[in-house]
Amino acid sequence: MDYLREVEGKRLHDHFEAKTANTTRRIWVPDPVIIGAGPSGLATAACLKERGVPSLILERASCIASLWQLKTYDRLRLHLPKQFCQLPLMSFPSYFPTYPTKQQFVAYLEAYARKFDLNPGFNETVVSTEFDSGCGFWRVKTVGLKMEETEYVCRWVVVATGENAEEVVPELEGMSNFVGPVVHTSSYKSGEAFRQKNVLVVGCGNSGMEVCLDLCNFDARPSLVVRDSLHVLPREMLGRSTFGLSMWLLKWFPMRLVDRFLLLVSRFMIGDTDELGLNRPNLGPLELKSVSGKTPVLDVGTLAKIRTGDIKVFPGIKRLTCRAVEFVDGRVEKFDAVILATGYRSNVPAWLKDTNLFSEKDGFPKNPFPEGWKGKHGLYSVGFTKRGLLGTSMDARRIAKDIEHQWKVEGKPFKLALVLLKVLESFKKKDRGTHKPDL
Repeated sequence: MDYLREVEGKRLHDHFEAKTANTTRRIWVPDPVIIGAGPSGLATAACLKERGVPSLILERASCIASLWQLKTYDRLRLHLPKQFCQLPLMSFPSYFPTYPTKQQFVAYLEAYARKFDLNPGFNETVVSTEFDSGCGFWRVKTVGLKMEETEYVCRWVVVATGENAEEVVPELEGMSNFVGPVVHTSSYKSGEAFRQKNVLVVGCGNSGMEVCLDLCNFDARPSLVVRDSLHVLPREMLGRSTFGLSMWLLKWFPMRLVDRFLLLVSRFMIGDTDELGLNRPNLGPLELKSVSGKTPVLDVGTLAKIRTGDIKVFPGIKRLTCRAVEFVDGRVEKFDAVILATGYRSNVPAWLKDTNLFSEKDGFPKNPFPEGWKGKHGLYSVGFTKRGLLGTSMDARRIAKDIEHQWKVEGKPFKLALVLLKVLESFKKKDRGTHKPDL
């Protein structure tokens, strides 16, 4: 038996030795590798640790939750009440407000990482992740700050890069001719830099609506491009959060009936949004979210500014000129700056060589929630449910439970194989000038 194990270890060693360049540092990881140190990656690592399973987190940025820390505007708050946004195994502090600020949420995530002793490997950009059928392991290749290459060989990979990995920047006709700044909301911090300026905000989701409100608070003159239909709901109804009320009603009534109720109360509270140029879709807000993933806008004061004319509403853009924008309805207006509130997308297809779990088209799991968390050969997905942090927490728990069983059953043989590989490397190192793998 020992001879057979040694032969198998040598086979794996020779297999990887033939495929790995001498300039690449190779690290054998007996535990799950989690790609991404945002809320999804942290939640999965914590759930694994609770079950006694260690993990390695790889993060391309220099901090946890880089989207929240580096690419969000100052006035941002959680759009949903804190009880729907907390990660598994740790609640928000009781003194936090119902809708925590960006700074409070980041502080919560940092405390979460400390509590579970999560120490990601920062500044490691994953450039390729591929299952090697020749040996049954995953090969995760990263590039560091100094362009050094590292290959992690592991049994399990958890993709936790999320739905918002890369900015979506539309190609607008004439954008290169526009002389003013054109920035994505990922670079927008506050309206301070836009005082007394005419600013066009492209995109009418929650971010676009809030940026317009923030610009008003800094005495800018914002306009909003609303190209498609959308649902705008009050953030709270009948003394409860609209989201919480919706979840409660769905326990007792069908979705379409709940949608009718939400729209009826919204009409009473905020009036007819069609009159403001904000046309509602044919599907109700919950049904539309279920079908397309499109989230309704929760109003925090923007509608009042639209009614008073402090925020103008325009349809789609036809083209940009040197200092102006022509819209599809023929109107032409001058602007000093353009802010693109056009959202984010998944970047998984750019580095994951797997077409079973994820779609190459949009980088999301092919199977809809709740079935999209598990693929083949030890591949997992977390943070792609289109259901916010509540969906993330559900998937993190599922993944941890599934890996725990395999780790206990398969972990010992895998660790033994790695030990054998290390021994073989040490014997060969004396005869050749190659690198030594780390364990």
